[in-house]
Amino acid sequence: MNVSLENTAITVLIVLTGLSAGLCFTWSNAVTTGLGRLDNIGYLSAFQQINRTIINPTFFIVFFGPFFLSIINIYVFRNAPSNIKGLLIAAAIVYTVGVLLVTIFGNVPLNELLDKTNIATASTEDLQNLRATFETKWNQFHAIRTVTATIAFVLLVISAMQIAKNNL
Repeated sequence: MNVSLENTAITVLIVLTGLSAGLCFTWSNAVTTGLGRLDNIGYLSAFQQINRTIINPTFFIVFFGPFFLSIINIYVFRNAPSNIKGLLIAAAIVYTVGVLLVTIFGNVPLNELLDKTNIATASTEDLQNLRATFETKWNQFHAIRTVTATIAFVLLVISAMQIAKNNL
Protein backbone atom coordinates (compact mmCIF):
# COMPACT_ATOMS: atom_id res chain seq x y z
CA MET A 1 0.00 0.00 0.00
CA ASN A 2 1.36 3.37 -1.01
CA VAL A 3 1.20 5.82 1.90
CA SER A 4 1.27 9.17 0.17
CA LEU A 5 0.57 12.73 1.22
CA GLU A 6 -2.75 12.51 -0.60
CA ASN A 7 -3.80 9.29 1.16
CA THR A 8 -2.76 10.64 4.55
CA ALA A 9 -4.45 14.01 4.02
CA ILE A 10 -7.81 12.57 3.01
CA THR A 11 -7.69 9.85 5.67
CA VAL A 12 -7.00 12.26 8.52
CA LEU A 13 -9.70 14.63 7.21
CA ILE A 14 -12.25 11.80 7.11
CA VAL A 15 -11.32 10.56 10.58
CA LEU A 16 -11.55 14.01 12.18
CA THR A 17 -14.81 14.82 10.41
CA GLY A 18 -16.19 11.44 11.45
CA LEU A 19 -15.18 12.08 15.05
CA SER A 20 -16.88 15.46 14.94
CA ALA A 21 -20.04 13.96 13.43
CA GLY A 22 -19.94 11.19 16.04
CA LEU A 23 -19.55 13.69 18.85
CA CYS A 24 -22.51 15.68 17.56
CA PHE A 25 -24.64 12.55 17.09
CA THR A 26 -23.82 11.20 20.55
CA TRP A 27 -24.51 14.56 22.11
CA SER A 28 -27.90 14.76 20.34
CA ASN A 29 -28.79 11.15 20.98
CA ALA A 30 -27.79 10.84 24.63
CA VAL A 31 -26.33 13.89 26.32
CA THR A 32 -28.97 16.55 25.63
CA THR A 33 -31.72 13.99 26.05
CA GLY A 34 -30.37 12.98 29.44
CA LEU A 35 -29.69 16.53 30.55
CA GLY A 36 -33.18 17.54 29.42
CA ARG A 37 -34.63 15.26 32.10
CA LEU A 38 -32.92 17.18 34.91
CA ASP A 39 -34.49 20.00 36.88
CA ASN A 40 -33.38 23.54 36.04
CA ILE A 41 -30.47 23.74 38.47
CA GLY A 42 -29.25 20.26 37.55
CA TYR A 43 -29.57 20.92 33.82
CA LEU A 44 -27.89 24.31 33.88
CA SER A 45 -25.12 23.21 36.27
CA ALA A 46 -24.32 20.08 34.27
CA PHE A 47 -24.37 21.96 30.96
CA GLN A 48 -22.16 24.66 32.40
CA GLN A 49 -19.59 22.11 33.56
CA ILE A 50 -19.65 20.20 30.27
CA ASN A 51 -19.12 23.43 28.33
CA ARG A 52 -16.15 24.29 30.52
CA THR A 53 -14.66 20.80 30.23
CA ILE A 54 -15.01 20.36 26.47
CA ILE A 55 -12.70 23.30 25.77
CA ASN A 56 -9.44 21.33 25.54
CA PRO A 57 -6.74 20.58 22.95
CA THR A 58 -8.27 17.30 21.80
CA PHE A 59 -11.62 18.95 21.17
CA PHE A 60 -9.98 21.78 19.22
CA ILE A 61 -8.13 19.30 16.98
CA VAL A 62 -11.31 17.33 16.24
CA PHE A 63 -13.48 20.41 15.86
CA PHE A 64 -11.22 22.75 13.87
CA GLY A 65 -9.07 20.09 12.18
CA PRO A 66 -11.57 19.38 9.40
CA PHE A 67 -11.62 23.05 8.41
CA PHE A 68 -7.84 23.27 8.00
CA LEU A 69 -7.51 19.81 6.50
CA SER A 70 -10.24 20.63 3.99
CA ILE A 71 -8.14 23.50 2.71
CA ILE A 72 -5.11 21.23 2.51
CA ASN A 73 -7.08 18.51 0.71
CA ILE A 74 -8.59 20.93 -1.78
CA TYR A 75 -5.04 22.03 -2.59
CA VAL A 76 -3.60 18.49 -2.65
CA PHE A 77 -6.36 17.33 -5.01
CA ARG A 78 -6.44 20.51 -7.10
CA ASN A 79 -5.61 18.51 -10.25
CA ALA A 80 -8.09 15.72 -9.52
CA PRO A 81 -11.21 15.25 -11.64
CA SER A 82 -13.88 17.89 -11.05
CA ASN A 83 -16.24 15.48 -9.29
CA ILE A 84 -13.62 14.84 -6.57
CA LYS A 85 -12.80 18.53 -6.19
CA GLY A 86 -16.52 19.29 -6.07
CA LEU A 87 -17.10 16.76 -3.29
CA LEU A 88 -14.16 18.12 -1.28
CA ILE A 89 -15.32 21.71 -1.71
CA ALA A 90 -18.92 20.80 -0.86
CA ALA A 91 -17.82 18.94 2.28
CA ALA A 92 -15.67 21.91 3.31
CA ILE A 93 -18.51 24.38 2.83
CA VAL A 94 -21.07 22.20 4.61
CA TYR A 95 -18.74 21.64 7.58
CA THR A 96 -17.60 25.26 7.78
CA VAL A 97 -21.06 26.78 7.57
CA GLY A 98 -23.07 24.10 9.37
CA VAL A 99 -20.64 23.19 12.12
CA LEU A 100 -18.07 25.94 12.64
CA LEU A 101 -20.14 29.03 11.91
CA VAL A 102 -23.27 27.71 13.61
CA THR A 103 -21.16 26.94 16.68
CA ILE A 104 -19.37 30.28 16.70
CA PHE A 105 -22.44 32.43 16.09
CA GLY A 106 -25.14 30.20 17.61
CA ASN A 107 -24.00 27.83 20.34
CA VAL A 108 -21.04 29.79 21.72
CA PRO A 109 -23.02 32.95 22.57
CA LEU A 110 -25.53 30.76 24.42
CA ASN A 111 -22.70 28.94 26.19
CA GLU A 112 -21.22 32.29 27.23
CA LEU A 113 -24.59 33.44 28.56
CA LEU A 114 -24.81 30.27 30.62
CA ASP A 115 -21.21 30.54 31.80
CA LYS A 116 -21.75 34.07 33.15
CA THR A 117 -24.56 32.89 35.40
CA ASN A 118 -23.84 32.04 39.01
CA ILE A 119 -26.26 29.16 39.25
CA ALA A 120 -25.77 28.79 43.01
CA THR A 121 -27.09 32.29 43.69
CA ALA A 122 -29.67 32.61 40.89
CA SER A 123 -33.33 32.64 41.83
CA THR A 124 -35.70 29.89 40.76
CA GLU A 125 -37.30 32.31 38.32
CA ASP A 126 -33.91 33.33 36.87
CA LEU A 127 -32.98 29.68 36.38
CA GLN A 128 -36.28 28.98 34.62
CA ASN A 129 -35.83 32.01 32.34
CA LEU A 130 -32.22 31.08 31.57
CA ARG A 131 -33.16 27.55 30.68
CA ALA A 132 -36.04 28.77 28.50
CA THR A 133 -33.67 31.14 26.69
CA PHE A 134 -30.90 28.56 26.35
CA GLU A 135 -32.20 25.02 25.87
CA THR A 136 -34.40 25.13 22.76
CA LYS A 137 -32.13 27.46 20.80
CA TRP A 138 -29.00 25.52 21.75
CA ASN A 139 -30.60 22.21 20.71
CA GLN A 140 -31.79 23.69 17.40
CA PHE A 141 -28.30 24.95 16.58
CA HIS A 142 -26.86 21.61 17.62
CA ALA A 143 -29.27 19.72 15.36
CA ILE A 144 -27.89 21.72 12.44
CA ARG A 145 -24.34 20.79 13.48
CA THR A 146 -25.24 17.12 13.75
CA VAL A 147 -26.83 16.96 10.31
CA THR A 148 -24.15 19.00 8.55
CA ALA A 149 -21.22 17.19 10.19
CA THR A 150 -22.76 13.90 9.05
CA ILE A 151 -23.34 15.20 5.52
CA ALA A 152 -19.74 16.44 5.34
CA PHE A 153 -18.52 13.04 6.53
CA VAL A 154 -20.57 11.20 3.88
CA LEU A 155 -19.33 13.55 1.15
CA LEU A 156 -15.75 12.85 2.21
CA VAL A 157 -16.27 9.10 2.20
CA ILE A 158 -17.71 9.35 -1.31
CA SER A 159 -14.76 11.51 -2.37
CA ALA A 160 -12.34 8.91 -0.99
CA MET A 161 -14.12 6.19 -2.96
CA GLN A 162 -13.80 8.35 -6.08
CA ILE A 163 -10.12 8.97 -5.34
CA ALA A 164 -9.55 5.23 -5.01
CA LYS A 165 -11.53 4.55 -8.19
CA ASN A 166 -9.36 7.05 -10.07
CA ASN A 167 -6.16 5.66 -8.52
CA LEU A 168 -5.11 9.10 -7.30
